[in-house]
Amino acid sequence: MTVSEREARAVAEAAREQDWRKPSFAKELFLGRFRLDLIHPHPEPAPEDAERGEAFLAELEEFCRTGIDGAAIEREDRIPDEVIRKLKEMGALGMKIGREYGGLGLTQVYYNKALGMLASVSPAVGALLSAHQSIGVPQPLKLFGTQQQCDAFLPRCATTDISAFLLTEPDVGSDPARLGATAVPDGDDYLLDGVKLWTTNGVIADLLVVMARVPASDGHEGGISAFVVEGDAEGVTVENRNSFMGLRGLENGVTRFHRVRVPAANRIGPEGAGLKIALTTLNTGRLSLPATCVGAGKWALKIAREWSAERVQWGREVARHEAVGSKISFIAATTFALEAVVDLASQMADEERNDIRIEAALAKLYGSEMAWRIADELVQVRGGRGYETAASLAARGERGVPAEQLLRDLRINRIFEGSTEIMHLLIAREAVDAHLSVAGDLIAPDSSFADKRKAALSAGAFYAKWLPQLVAGPGQRPGGFSEFGSLAPHLRYVERTSRKLARSTFYAMSRWQGRMETKQGFLGRVVDIGAELFAMSAACVRAEKLYADGAASGDPDAAARGHHAYQLADAFCRQARIRTDELFGRLWTNTDDLDGEVVSRVLDGAYTWLEKGVVDPSSAGPWIAPAEPGPSRREDVHRRIGS
Repeated sequence: MTVSEREARAVAEAAREQDWRKPSFAKELFLGRFRLDLIHPHPEPAPEDAERGEAFLAELEEFCRTGIDGAAIEREDRIPDEVIRKLKEMGALGMKIGREYGGLGLTQVYYNKALGMLASVSPAVGALLSAHQSIGVPQPLKLFGTQQQCDAFLPRCATTDISAFLLTEPDVGSDPARLGATAVPDGDDYLLDGVKLWTTNGVIADLLVVMARVPASDGHEGGISAFVVEGDAEGVTVENRNSFMGLRGLENGVTRFHRVRVPAANRIGPEGAGLKIALTTLNTGRLSLPATCVGAGKWALKIAREWSAERVQWGREVARHEAVGSKISFIAATTFALEAVVDLASQMADEERNDIRIEAALAKLYGSEMAWRIADELVQVRGGRGYETAASLAARGERGVPAEQLLRDLRINRIFEGSTEIMHLLIAREAVDAHLSVAGDLIAPDSSFADKRKAALSAGAFYAKWLPQLVAGPGQRPGGFSEFGSLAPHLRYVERTSRKLARSTFYAMSRWQGRMETKQGFLGRVVDIGAELFAMSAACVRAEKLYADGAASGDPDAAARGHHAYQLADAFCRQARIRTDELFGRLWTNTDDLDGEVVSRVLDGAYTWLEKGVVDPSSAGPWIAPAEPGPSRREDVHRRIGS
């Protein structure tokens, strides 16, 4: 399917949530309003929720230590069936499913802690459970399903059935306007046809959430819609089990649908609501990925500490050398901040007092980027041993540390559930929503004169009130945020910089107007600055909570943790401030325009002479596999995991 850029943007715009019914800390941050009251004091889970969550974590940790062999999963490229069966018995399939449906009913906070623990021993196991519960059948049904659908499917998902989410197609990634799969009404059913790619859990899934386009017709509004489909329904074929550079053991495949009969009762929400359902599901579903990044950071810190204390060079432990020590400081401080971001966003999701669509997206973006840097630094700290596989290390008698596997496993986080580039655009769109709401028609090229006049009046009223607020604030007062002690200067920096970011964004919109959406380099840096400010805020709030809890407990160890948390937050904020100042410098001093010219020459073939002198080892074949609808001609590799 071929669609124009404007048509594609219209589909994406129609799918996003239009209203802000609840406050958002991150949205306010991008507008230059530092609403610390929305996150401080740090929200906490209810005692009962914490008790049940901690009990499950204790049981899960024992199973991770004794029942999951991460090295075997890596070696054999498969999660053993007995591991999956044990997870079912423990109730791990239903961590996020309510107890009324047979699930554990854990909060988002404890669900994420469980995923982080699982991913530390086997990222493939963490991905399996995350795909099943965060974006698979349970979450969209919880948000949009009917009572009948919840009664029919949630008990299965909680105890026996694995689910998968199918949106991507061979020629459709982040541009769903070109979706090719169709669901044609046929009486009380739909006939589903199409091919889906990168179906995490799809190889072993019992239930599928499938996005397909319903043609408009009499009695059918049509549009991209969501359906629950039985994995073993007639006409469903898993044509391939894909392999990747990391996440070995991931049951990810290619699934073909040929005239698959789906009852209309299995459609989630109305016709045409599929993309909105998908995006809304991801608002909290995205938190599972940064949760696994936190687990990776904790493990990396442990290995860096133990190794750098053991390894001696030039008469001292390598950690005592500044060049290595700075890397370990980065790992420790950033891991503290990542956990602060995930815990804060998760608790906000549990309380449902705030709109966290930007916070969750920032957590995904920041977690995936910073965890990748953590893994890269760990490999560097380990030196040659960091590049060597765990199996090779063990074979020659050393501790089998899978540092290189961590790097491979984490690389996908910067791509799936929204690549870094797409996350930049998604967050930027939400960050400038207030501006577009009042001035969108003023800068839109196809707006009528009457619409532009109306927008001008609305924009004038908004900016007359908003712009003066960006001049001064508590970040300029020496005593501002004094309750945070030595961390107060960092919060004053966040407040000042938030206003500076809002001014920069306003200036850019005034300068580029309708062309703003093409300035992806600028928008990406704006979002990255916002991510740093959000992470600094979360780190300070978490440190203050740990400090206050420790002081109130009377426990010397807890009090010490509070002091240590302050030190880690201070280190992180100092590092983040340097990165933020660099990003501000690159807002206006960059090579964006020149890069565009070079890209044009590359695509024109002007630099093909530079490609001479190499031999391309790629195999023959099309860049994108054909995916025409029709019956499958390949063996079905779908397999079921028995209870």
